[in-house]
Order: sequence, then C-alpha cells, then structure tokens
Amino acid sequence: MTTPAIAQQSDWEYEGTIYLFAPETTTSIATPARTVESKLSFSDAFSNLDFAFMGAFGASNGRWSLYLDYMFTDLSFGNPPPGPVFSSVDTALKTQVLNGYVAYRVYEEPSVQLDVAAGFRWFDTRSTITLQPIPPGGSNTVDDSWTNPVIGVRARFKMSDRWAATTFFDYGGFQSGEETWQALLTADYAINDNWVLRGGYRYITVDHTLGTNEFSFTQSGPIFGATYRF
Repeated sequence: MTTPAIAQQSDWEYEGTIYLFAPETTTSIATPARTVESKLSFSDAFSNLDFAFMGAFGASNGRWSLYLDYMFTDLSFGNPPPGPVFSSVDTALKTQVLNGYVAYRVYEEPSVQLDVAAGFRWFDTRSTITLQPIPPGGSNTVDDSWTNPVIGVRARFKMSDRWAATTFFDYGGFQSGEETWQALLTADYAINDNWVLRGGYRYITVDHTLGTNEFSFTQSGPIFGATYRF
C-alpha cells in the first residue's frame, strides 16, 4: 500500500503558457554571389506581423521535468536598399521553432532551484530576401527544416511568496556550420496557486549551412506571458 507521502512525491504537476515575444529580427542569407541581410526593429514588429502563435507546456515529477516551447511567426517587411542601385530589400519570413528538454534538478533550497537540461531545437523556415528591382540572383531563399541537439541550465530564485526570477540558457549545434543558442530572463508574479504572470527578455540565434548558402537568424526583445499550473 502506498503511503500518502510517497503518492504525493510521485504526482505529476503540469503548466501551460501562452506568451508574446515581440523581438527585433535579423535575417541574413549568404550565397556565393552575395550576402543579403534584413532587419525588423522592435517598434515595427507588430505592424509587420501577419500571424503568430507562441506557447509552452511543462510537466514535472520530483527532480525530473519535461518542457516544450513552440513559436510560429509569419512576417513580411521592407528595408532601405544596401546601395544606390536598389530601391528596397523585401523580406518574407515564415518560421517555426520547437524546443524540447528533459531536465534534472541538481540543487534545491527554499529560495534557489537549479536544473540541468538536454534536448533539441527544431527549426523550420521559408525565408526569402529580395533586392528591388530584382537583379540576376537577387532573390535569395532558404526553405528547410533541421534539428540541433542542445544542452542547457535553468535557475529559479524565489524572492517572496509571490515574486520569483527565472533564468535559462542553452547552447547547441556542435558541428561545423551549425550553431544555436538562447538566453531567457523573466520576473514571475504568482497571482494565486494556479496563475503566474511573467515578463522579461529573450535572445535566440540560429546559424545553419544549406549547401553553399549560409543562413543566420536572430531574434531579441521583450517577452510577456501567462502560465496556468495544474
């Protein structure tokens, strides 16, 4: 017969999060002919956003936890030309990012929790950067998906009954032409036992080689979300 204490330790706890990430976005595609870069500022992110969905799900049991984080963004925007020959640089950017982790708590005190994690980052993109008017080879496209292994660390600092801070960092790729990493810092406010509001800053970058083309993608900016724990 299982005692109440053991049964409580074996219970899974879950949380679901919906969030908004409104970043500055920098994309570049390097081909043997040229390198073309586009940049969308934070102030223009909402007006150039065609569609977005961002959410996360976590489950924990004792020292072990699982975590999934998904982002879908569809952006289209223009930039000033790189020289007098062109009138503009037009960018159409559709991306999906799925992060998955298995984490283990290596340190735990009432005010500090530290986890180490291992997992993957799946990245899917159709990115087209076009110089206007279009010269020969002036429209560069990356249409691909790939998965990189990542390792990470997460720390949570409890400052009061309602306030806490969370930091997260991961790094992956581990092969020539492949590199990705992200950093996340949030302040967390617990409204009650179930609801938590979060706000902070996120930086994520991905470098990928596809044949003779090199693709680079970076997003950085504020992040806000609401988490329901059950």
